[in-house]
Amino acid sequence: MLLDTSVSNQTYVEDCEVCCNPIEIHPQFEENELIGFEAIDIEQ
Repeated sequence: MLLDTSVSNQTYVEDCEVCCNPIEIHPQFEENELIGFEAIDIEQ
């Protein structure tokens, strides 16, 4: 997965590479360094 470090707080949806279900991705960056990452299964 490629992440854009130019945006400090992001949210987007991507299909899981393993099960193909949608997941919501929340990466957080500070000075182009990843400081937080959360992935939430949004399949209901």
